[in-house]
Amino acid sequence: MIQVRSATPDDLPAIYDLVYELALYEKAPQALTATLADYQRDFANGLFEALVAERAGLVLGMALYYDTYSTWKGRMLYLEDFVVRESQRGQGIGQLLFDGFLRAARERQARLVKWQVLDWNEPALRFYEKNRAIIERNWWNGKIFLEAKAEGLS
Repeated sequence: MIQVRSATPDDLPAIYDLVYELALYEKAPQALTATLADYQRDFANGLFEALVAERAGLVLGMALYYDTYSTWKGRMLYLEDFVVRESQRGQGIGQLLFDGFLRAARERQARLVKWQVLDWNEPALRFYEKNRAIIERNWWNGKIFLEAKAEGLS
């Protein structure tokens, strides 16, 4: 039985491990410069929330998100990262997490949810399209790293 629930501070090490697994999948482990201590501080300060999917006390996946605002649409929930352990994929865990994320957005009366997906990540693109997502191909990302240690990393 898989349970999806709101993350607690005790889940942060597992969430951090999942983010590292995602960084490996995206062939960019060096780009992960945030630390577990950063996660703990920022979670405690309410900067982000997460859902975890677990079975028998083992975290199998997570969806990490936060409130933001669209000047055109209003309240928005941004899905920062969404990952299921590679060994656990194909069991519907991702769908349970994504449905939980959408439910959280509706409960907050958000008018929009948003995220990014890499153009080469075909499994993710198929998943989002199956969920009737609009994949924008005409917007480009902009960013500036404010710490010297993060320069040159994506």
